Amino acid sequence: MERNMSMAKRISRPHMPGYGIKPENEGAGLLPYAWVEERMAAARNYWVCTVTPEGKPHAAPVWGLWHAGAFYFGTGDTSRKGRNLAASPAIKVHLESGDEAVMIEGEVQNVTDATLLKTLDKAYKAKYQVPFHSALCVRPKVAFAWREADFPGSATRFVLEGD
Repeated sequence: MERNMSMAKRISRPHMPGYGIKPENEGAGLLPYAWVEERMAAARNYWVCTVTPEGKPHAAPVWGLWHAGAFYFGTGDTSRKGRNLAASPAIKVHLESGDEAVMIEGEVQNVTDATLLKTLDKAYKAKYQVPFHSALCVRPKVAFAWREADFPGSATRFVLEGD
């Protein structure tokens, strides 16, 4: 289930007309995907965005782990997040900071591998001092990142799966 996500298929500036986004060779330049992974691994709190069956957006803070190129978190099947994800696995995960922004788009998958669950539980206990009861995995398909101090010159889009 693990894969090396250190390299994106395609790295470019995001399409953001009207925001003054600079050419790729200006400003800080394109950020490396390692910058995304470092911030995802170091974060304590994350926000997940799902969509209700009626099409309404829903955002909620969660605790989670960045492990082997994917984001792992848990939620109850009957929680708003759980019900939304049962109807549509599409999800967006982002960090709290707007100064060093990271946003990941993907789809949720249930984690059932016993060895991986033990690894995640150990890491979760070390990070939050509580056990990890359930695990959902988000493997990034697309990611966006930038440094607010040089937003027009650092905004980067990473395509990791598909197009």
